[in-house]
Amino acid sequence: MRMLIIEDDPDTASYIKKGVEEAGHSADHASQGKDGLLLASTEQYDVLIIDRMLPEMDGLTIVKTIRASENTTPVLILSALGEVDDRVHGLEAGADDYLVKPFAFSELMARLEALRRRKEVEAPVTRLHVDDLELDLLSREVKRGGQLIDLQPREFRLLEYLMRHHGQVVTRTMLLEKVWDYHFDPQTNIIDVHISRLRGKIDKGFDKPLLHTVRGSGYVLRV
Repeated sequence: MRMLIIEDDPDTASYIKKGVEEAGHSADHASQGKDGLLLASTEQYDVLIIDRMLPEMDGLTIVKTIRASENTTPVLILSALGEVDDRVHGLEAGADDYLVKPFAFSELMARLEALRRRKEVEAPVTRLHVDDLELDLLSREVKRGGQLIDLQPREFRLLEYLMRHHGQVVTRTMLLEKVWDYHFDPQTNIIDVHISRLRGKIDKGFDKPLLHTVRGSGYVLRV
């Protein structure tokens, strides 16, 4: 886990940095608010630990600024201000957790681990992989073995559904409902045609076929 500590008190910052590194994690440190904001905005971190009272720019302003830029990195605020209203203001600013000073290091680590797990659960899937076949949901690109494959929109939807259910047999009815939005059988070979085209694009020229027909049942994407 890589984290950023934005803390102006050198003893507190050193205590946290030493502890997390001894636990096998890595940590960068900024003692000024503006320096911390720059790092938080330009580097990739798993969690941000931000002191509320900082020189140049306070912790709540940092949190509000990074949230305004759609940065969703989990934030834990550290503060000597521990009243209910103080904690509420911190969470309303966009923080995910709030820990009052002084604190036990074991509690700090437990909270950081919880934030990391929550982030992993919430992280949207943007890439699908089956062996050397890769589908990028953001760029709408499909590659196999690093080779770009050109798919039509319906072929892309068909492959996406098969990849999301790789290793599972998907029936014609499932494909009609989820890929074509049909809730009836049009009594055509529309699925067979698209499966054949898709197989020709993702399997032709490669050693291992991935798209298989399960006779009498449907289709499955697997090695």
